[in-house]
Amino acid sequence: MSMDTKVHLTTTFSEPLLANNPISRQSLGICSALAVTVQLKTALVMGLALTFVLSFSNLTVSLLRHYIPRNIRMIVELSIIASLVILADEILRAFMYDVSKQLSVFVGLIITNCIVMGRAETFALGNAPLPAFLDGLGNGAGYGLVLALVALFRELLGSGKLLGWQVVPQGFYALGYENNGFMLLAPAAFIIIGLLVWLQNTIAGD
Repeated sequence: MSMDTKVHLTTTFSEPLLANNPISRQSLGICSALAVTVQLKTALVMGLALTFVLSFSNLTVSLLRHYIPRNIRMIVELSIIASLVILADEILRAFMYDVSKQLSVFVGLIITNCIVMGRAETFALGNAPLPAFLDGLGNGAGYGLVLALVALFRELLGSGKLLGWQVVPQGFYALGYENNGFMLLAPAAFIIIGLLVWLQNTIAGD
């Protein structure tokens, strides 16, 4: 493998983490980010589920790209994505049932997430399997990173906990400290995402 190829593969994976993040730069997948970030645990699991679906749907579409008729390509892509979403949902039900109940329909709704179909259409169909897989992995990790940051602030400020563990000492409540109930509402997630977008644009000079 040449040095140029290695650089290309590294860029394919790393660019969606920050420079071209699907949420903060492309404004994709925001709806689920508003709904699953009340707790850090659910945000992390949702990020992993989407990363799994995105990576392996990209890989599968890339492997089949020479055999998929152009006029039915979106139907094929949708079938692949739906199969992977069902698999992810069943795995969560089997091994993390409580988290699966908390996520409710949002794992199933990964099939409608524009990040997944968008990467299959714009990248996986035109690239080899390894770059396609790394592109899915990078975009999924970028999506999960934003979810984790939003959930960290919401859970910490909204309930004084992280991953279900009490972080704010109980003595603080005796001193008049109160959890910010607004952080547990969806508008708080929207505001935090907006602040992350502003911060990233400011740092990038946009």
